[in-house]
Amino acid sequence: MNGQSSNDTLSNPGTPVLAIVNWEGLRTLYVKEVRRFFKVQLQTIWAPAITTLLFLVIFTVALGARSDVHVGGETVHFADFVAPGLIIMGMMQNAFANASFSLLVGKMQGTIVDYLMPPLSTAELLAALVGAAMTRAALVGLAVWLAMLLWPGVHVTPAHLWAVLWFGLMGSALLSFLGILTSIWAEKFDHAAAVTNFVVQPLSLLSGTFYSVEKLHGSFQAISHANPFFYVISGFRYGFLGVSDSPVVTGALVLLGVNLVLGWLCYVLLARGWKLKN
Repeated sequence: MNGQSSNDTLSNPGTPVLAIVNWEGLRTLYVKEVRRFFKVQLQTIWAPAITTLLFLVIFTVALGARSDVHVGGETVHFADFVAPGLIIMGMMQNAFANASFSLLVGKMQGTIVDYLMPPLSTAELLAALVGAAMTRAALVGLAVWLAMLLWPGVHVTPAHLWAVLWFGLMGSALLSFLGILTSIWAEKFDHAAAVTNFVVQPLSLLSGTFYSVEKLHGSFQAISHANPFFYVISGFRYGFLGVSDSPVVTGALVLLGVNLVLGWLCYVLLARGWKLKN
């Protein structure tokens, strides 16, 4: 019987002989992607963290210590209000930067086969790339949070840890999927930069990071609620302050739905090899 099974396998080239999930291959690609950005951690982790802290310094100094923000029916000191938004904004932008680089540089340097040829399924490839991008986001967020803990006049002690974790993961995953879509579509770094400058940055800055959407006119509030970044910022801020600009459960479900759609789209495009196997 063993001989018969072996012959059947050899007579059918292409028949999978690995386990249902190639954990070793997935782990190898994930570690490779993490090591790639960690080799230049001064640029990929510490520089974004310092830039985010500079935003905090500039806005708090410009508006003064007396400034307060009204959100969710409560009055919050501006520094406490803006700090969580800056943390998650830094996480999201770096998740996008990491995810939008891997496949794009592979296409440009002719090393895309290193991603397509190994015995990895589409889901395993996607999981490794998204996992690495989210790891970079988490490291940047942790660095900024630790610095803000020591910053005078800023309070970033989590009030609802589940919200910090959920919206932090959902926000990082959202930008990771968007980054992979960009990496698949783009043919040069200018294309990826265009998505950063005309999509990611505007959505980030208009998401309520530096202001409460309750102060906006009704039509602009509606536009803000159509921005998925808004739910990330609002929910993440709720995790620290206990107040938010929108229903937290609604935001959590919206982000879950958006990530499922983007994840499915990434999977389909990777499986078809669109703009990757040409």
